[in-house]
Amino acid sequence: MKIEEDIRKAVEVMRQGGIILYPTDTIWGIGCDATNAEAVAKVYQIKKRDDSKALICLVDSDARLQKYVLKVPNVAWDVMEFATKPTTVVLDNAVNLAPNLIAEDGSIAMRITRETFSHELCYRFQKPIVSTSANISGEEAPQNYKDISEEIINAVDYVCWSRRNEHKPHQASSIIKIAEDGEVKIIRS
Repeated sequence: MKIEEDIRKAVEVMRQGGIILYPTDTIWGIGCDATNAEAVAKVYQIKKRDDSKALICLVDSDARLQKYVLKVPNVAWDVMEFATKPTTVVLDNAVNLAPNLIAEDGSIAMRITRETFSHELCYRFQKPIVSTSANISGEEAPQNYKDISEEIINAVDYVCWSRRNEHKPHQASSIIKIAEDGEVKIIRS
C-alpha cells in the first residue's frame, strides 16, 4: 500500500471518531482526533489507563500548535528548535481540545513531528492527533510494530501499513514542562 493511501485511510477513520495504530517520530502510537472526547475516552479504555494521566498530541507545525495553546512561551520555541531528539513540551492554557485530554492544571503535552509519515498524517488531518505508546498502561512500550500486542492491534479501528517491517531501536520523546512564566522542568529526558 502506498503511503498516501495509508494516510488517507487513517484520516478517514479518525474523522469518523475511530482509533488508529500508527508509526510516529518516536515509537508506534495509538492515535485519534484530539478534539473528539469520545475518541479520547476510547484510547484511555484501550490502554487501560487512568484518565487523570495526560496523553501526548502530535501536530505538524508551529501554526497548528498555536491554535491549541493560548500563549506559547518564547523559551518553548527555543526548546523545540534546538532539541536534538523528538521533544514533547507540556504547555499551560490548552484550548480547543477534548476536555478529557487536558490535564487538571489546564496543560497539554504537544510535539511537532518532523518524521515523514506522522508529519504528513498530521498535515492531512488538519488537527492534533493523540499519540500515546501502543501498549497497555504499565507494560513496556513497543519499539517496532512487531512488538505490539495482539490485544492492542485488535482494539483499534485501523492499523497503518507504513513502516510495519521496520526493526530498529526507537525511544520515547523527551518531555519538558514549560510554564507560562517560562519556568522549565524536565519530566523525561
